[in-house]
Amino acid sequence: QVQLVESGGGLVQAGDSLRLSCAVSERTFSRDAMGWFRQAPGKEREFVAAISWSGLTKDYADSVKGRFAISRDNAKNTVYLQMYSLKPEDTAVYYCAGRRGGGVYRDPPSYDYWGQGTQVTVSS
Repeated sequence: QVQLVESGGGLVQAGDSLRLSCAVSERTFSRDAMGWFRQAPGKEREFVAAISWSGLTKDYADSVKGRFAISRDNAKNTVYLQMYSLKPEDTAVYYCAGRRGGGVYRDPPSYDYWGQGTQVTVSS
C-alpha cells in the first residue's frame, strides 16, 4: 500500500513562508507525476501545483503562480511545495497526490494515490 507522509504545515502570519514536504513510499515515484491540492472548509478540493516525473514540466493554479514553487527529489522520493507571501485565503488542508505514468494534470480524479493532508493556517 502506498504511503504518503506530508509535513511542514502550521500556523503562520500573512506574508510568511512555509515549505511542505511529502515523502512517498511508492516504488514508481520517480516515474510518477506529483501534485499538490488544497481544500478549505466548505469548499471543493482544488488544484495548486503539479510536476512531471522529471521535474521539467510544472503547472500552477493562477492563484498561487509566482508565490508557490513545486519541486521534487527522486532520490529521496519526496515532493515539496515552497510557499511564499502567504495569504489568509491560502488557509486549507494541503494534500499531495501521485499519478502513475506521468502527465501533469489538474483534476483530482487523474491522481492514483493521496496523502492524508497537512493543515496550513494563515492569519491576517
